[in-house]
Amino acid sequence: MTSSIQLKKRAAKLSLIVGFGMLAAKLGAYLITGSAAIFSDAAESIVHIMATAMALFSIYLSSKPADESHLYGHGNIEYFSAGIEGALIIIAAVVIINSGVNDIIYGSQLKQLDIGVIIISSAGAINLLLGNYLIKMGKKTNSLTLIADGKHVLTDSYTSIGVIIGILLVIITGFQILDPLFAIGVAINILFTGYKLVRESIGGLMKETNKEVLNKLIKKLASIKKEYWIDLHELRFWQSGERIFVDLHLIFPYYFTIQQTHTEENAIEDELVKEFPSVQLKIHFDYCVAELCKFCEYSKCPVRTAPFSDKFEWDIKKMTGKPIYLIK
Repeated sequence: MTSSIQLKKRAAKLSLIVGFGMLAAKLGAYLITGSAAIFSDAAESIVHIMATAMALFSIYLSSKPADESHLYGHGNIEYFSAGIEGALIIIAAVVIINSGVNDIIYGSQLKQLDIGVIIISSAGAINLLLGNYLIKMGKKTNSLTLIADGKHVLTDSYTSIGVIIGILLVIITGFQILDPLFAIGVAINILFTGYKLVRESIGGLMKETNKEVLNKLIKKLASIKKEYWIDLHELRFWQSGERIFVDLHLIFPYYFTIQQTHTEENAIEDELVKEFPSVQLKIHFDYCVAELCKFCEYSKCPVRTAPFSDKFEWDIKKMTGKPIYLIK
């Protein structure tokens, strides 16, 4: 069975190889046509190669096991990779805008646009397939780097579509100024893609809460709740590459042994692994006191001092918040 690390490396290598092919094709198309719009597409491919090389390096580094200098592993390199890729996209967009403005001011000589359309159409179709493949593999392996690279490649494909439309309009109308105008329009669009990648990178490095992951965690924990779980609170998690580190507080009957709590922690982690294959769980076990009896649903409790009477929802607000006895 192919590991997630092997899948990520294979996908990144494919992206890099295709990137070189696309660059060669688009540069050829630019030299043939002299089109600013096609130049914008070629500039995007240069960024693609640089960013994919960085992505491949980050995948190799993030796959290294934890060591004395990185006790939590090397997964955070993926956030740096995504941020660098976003920054490179922004730089490419600025270069494209500058080139387009120069062509508007000084004019350009366009030729053999029909050949350019054929080349760029082929490149766009290939990138559309590649981008969707990379995003699919990124989600499958929980790799922010592959997802970022896939979004970049899809942006490249959309850029090609915009370029094709612009060139076709130039051919139909004869208005050559449409070529640099479309190039600028495409550049403005990819600026937003670059911004989003940089934003995601900063969010990851700042350990911004991923709402989708949090909701899945809450749903999973609520579904496996046992009646002797008196309260679960202060749930926290953070991601490093494909790894998810989860910690929480769980109140148990005070007479449970260390062996029982340890067994329970292993059982909970086994359940979470079904949803998050690379999860690492740490639980701080708290013991119950008499005032918690009214919140306890454990019907077999031999030392209960009050009946169960106060039910509460095991939702996001509760699990990430304070102990129940400090709320009620």
